[in-house]
Amino acid sequence: MEMHLLPKELQVCRKCERLAAHREAVANKEVMRRTAYEDYQYWGKPVPGFGDIDARILLLGLAPGAHGANRVGRMFSGDASADFLFAALYKQGLANQAESNDPDDGLELNKLWITSAARCVPPSNKLLRSEMLNCQTWLRYDISHLKNVSLVMALGATAHNAYLEYLKSSGQKIVKSNYPFGHDRLHSFEKGFAMLDSYHVSFQNTNTGRLTAAMFEKTLQIALDYVKKH
Repeated sequence: MEMHLLPKELQVCRKCERLAAHREAVANKEVMRRTAYEDYQYWGKPVPGFGDIDARILLLGLAPGAHGANRVGRMFSGDASADFLFAALYKQGLANQAESNDPDDGLELNKLWITSAARCVPPSNKLLRSEMLNCQTWLRYDISHLKNVSLVMALGATAHNAYLEYLKSSGQKIVKSNYPFGHDRLHSFEKGFAMLDSYHVSFQNTNTGRLTAAMFEKTLQIALDYVKKH
């Protein structure tokens, strides 16, 4: 079952004025855009989570890409990160196609939900801690609708920290230093979903070889093996 969670309050959220101003500046051509997108009508609003409401895995990223998700209105769509991610998801049977271009491209996810630590694109992809904490409302909103998730797959240290903060705000006594970020590191908690870390699928990581397709395929396999047992 494919769906988005886009409450009216999220569409107009301005809890983080810096992020709201930036997402709109990008959408309104106040920030330089590629020639190919010159005439594109950007989404320019907070981007909702999406996927299979019966998901077993919650894929948690950093934030929408300036000219990807902020442009088309769907997480991990329309940019190089999407190309890398969905090729891998398709190979593992978690998506019905190897591309994620826009909300009308026929993409469906299988047992997977995708969201991010922040719903608005931050300048230079640098998210302030206060902004990440502000956006906990929307992470909590998504999780409250996902009844079958058993694993959070955190793409990058920011997503990792966002989930730890979510657990703390849910009443768990967590010392964050006891859960250091590390690629392919699996963390278990007294309550809440387990978390599997991965390097982010950013172009910077994949272009330099810090994260290869083979590495990410292995991480996805760890995630799939985990949810089969839990």
